[in-house]
Amino acid sequence: MVVFRQRRAFLCVSALILGIALLYVLTGARYQAKVKIMVRRVRADVVASAGETAPIDIAHTATTEEDLNSEVELLKDDEILRKVVEANHLAGRDWLHFLRLSEGRPAQIERAARQLSGRLRVEPLKKTNLIAASYESRDPVAAAKVLQSLATLYLEKHMEVHRPVGESQFFEQQTDESRRQLEDAKQRLLQFVSSHGVVVAAQERDLALQKLSDEDASYRQARVDWEETERRVQELGRQMPTLQERATTQVRIADNPELLKALKSSLFELELKRTQLLTKFEPNHRLVQELDQQIAQAKSTIATEMLAPLRDETTDKNPNYEWAKAELQRAGVQLKGLEAKAAATRRQATAYRSQAAQLGRDALTQDSLLSAEKAALDNYLLYMKKREEARMGDALDQRGIVNVAIAERPVAPALPVWSAWMLLAIGFVVAGASGTTAAFAVDYLDPAFRTPDEVLAYLNAPVLASLPKPNKLLSA
Repeated sequence: MVVFRQRRAFLCVSALILGIALLYVLTGARYQAKVKIMVRRVRADVVASAGETAPIDIAHTATTEEDLNSEVELLKDDEILRKVVEANHLAGRDWLHFLRLSEGRPAQIERAARQLSGRLRVEPLKKTNLIAASYESRDPVAAAKVLQSLATLYLEKHMEVHRPVGESQFFEQQTDESRRQLEDAKQRLLQFVSSHGVVVAAQERDLALQKLSDEDASYRQARVDWEETERRVQELGRQMPTLQERATTQVRIADNPELLKALKSSLFELELKRTQLLTKFEPNHRLVQELDQQIAQAKSTIATEMLAPLRDETTDKNPNYEWAKAELQRAGVQLKGLEAKAAATRRQATAYRSQAAQLGRDALTQDSLLSAEKAALDNYLLYMKKREEARMGDALDQRGIVNVAIAERPVAPALPVWSAWMLLAIGFVVAGASGTTAAFAVDYLDPAFRTPDEVLAYLNAPVLASLPKPNKLLSA
């Protein structure tokens, strides 16, 4: 009843929807081209770093949701869309372009890129490593060309963002610069070695320090020997006056046997003679007394000879004196030698100390130059390795070895997205639903009473009589 009462609204809205559907069918169906891109991990992205070995994320081997979303956003990049618009001449081809005749080329490209972004559908497929992109157009060939341009520009953009442009040239320049620095470091080191006359200053310094230590030890020992010899000279000089130059080496004491024998023989003869005289004379006789005096004198002479034996003494040079004299002379000569040795050792130690100090300064300078040369060599080898890595990356890029691949290339679709009969059926259904909705809306907004029940419901007053419309009365 509502649709019948509001049939004008129903017919107008339904006719409008059917007209739009018919116009859409008549103006041409839309064709949809598709492209699928696979995100894979066949090549690790090497990070340009200052280390000898660039860090590689080996643990991140599976494709994550973040990787897919990143590639989706890269496909929707404004720069890529603008390049697609320029490549396919999509700028200024909309229906209202004649209203914007004064619009510049950049504005037209930007507007066309926005329209392309609205028509382009890019989404990752669930539970896969694929990204699907679709584009609809009335021209199937144009739709395929747009997606083909999009895929080509996307691959170029992918290589550009994952490998910075100019990396090979940068490492080439750095390699040349590091080679020049290495040559300069070598020349400075050679000049230093030639001017200072050293080969390995650190080893020569250590050798000089060793010699200095030996000379110091020799000097201290010479001082000790010098003091010892000096004290020995003093002691020998003090002992020399107490020693005699000559000493008795042999003493021989012996009696005179011939004399004693003669004296004893004479004494014996005297006693025999006295004995003979006593037989003839009295002891007090003059001859006996004279003989007694001779016997007493002989005995006295024998006693004297017994008390004073012969003494034979032999003297020679005193060995102690001679030893002390020789030691004193030797110590004096040795003292002079030790004094000269101490002075020479002190001069030599001073020379070694100066040489060690100079070699220490030369060692510091040479170590600095060697460190600079080593650093330059390390930089040169590092940049050579980085240059080869960059060349390898460029070669892989030229061969198209990247982490994304076109799994399904776009082709010109032969069939539209929706057929004409399906579109008319959908339009008929949508027209009926829209007309019914419009009839109910108009009926709901109409303030007039249409039945006695409505009067009774809204006014709470009984209806005594109801008359039909005038056109119905006239026809009756």
